[in-house]
Amino acid sequence: MGKLIAVIGNTAAGKTTLVAALAAAAPFIIGLEQHAERPFQQALADELKTGGARRLRYALANQIDYLLLRAEQEQEIRRQPGVGLVDGGLDEDFFVFSRHFHALGYLSAAEQALCERFYRYVRLMQPPPDLFIYLTAPLQVLHARFQQRRRPVEIAAADHLAQLQHQVDDWVAAIDPARLLVLDGAQNLTAPDALTALLAELGRRRLLPGYE
Repeated sequence: MGKLIAVIGNTAAGKTTLVAALAAAAPFIIGLEQHAERPFQQALADELKTGGARRLRYALANQIDYLLLRAEQEQEIRRQPGVGLVDGGLDEDFFVFSRHFHALGYLSAAEQALCERFYRYVRLMQPPPDLFIYLTAPLQVLHARFQQRRRPVEIAAADHLAQLQHQVDDWVAAIDPARLLVLDGAQNLTAPDALTALLAELGRRRLLPGYE
């Protein structure tokens, strides 16, 4: 069974950027969020622009689609003998984004309970990541990065970042410290020296053979 590492953190913390840099530096298998490719993401974004949170038809479909995508990515990575990387991943999609969407009213209590049933069932069938790399960053840094990125589809908003951080904090506090590596996401983690140090740390943790 392959190993799995999830790079986690708030929106705009640099998760996808770090996954791409690590994958360019070492033979990782990657699974990404796929914002533009998901079938309900644009429909939900359009609903939020025109109708607010009161007439959403696609919020539940979008969230279940993401949870299923992440479960499928994990399963595929675990089938292979190497080491996999995901940006965010199944656990973050549930503990951060499903809960955030419920708090905003995008998901009803019953819909959020359905997301939880799905998540808990998958976790009975599939083990959690072997390591969570948590990227921290001050809110002002996250705001600046969020304003600069140009994604074709965006569900989160800059004024959601503080609330999202509360969801991240609550979730990360419950992660087994032995499975958690905290990095300062405000720094340039994709610089050659930073990548070399991170790869060596993964080697020391016996997650990346040959990089001790």
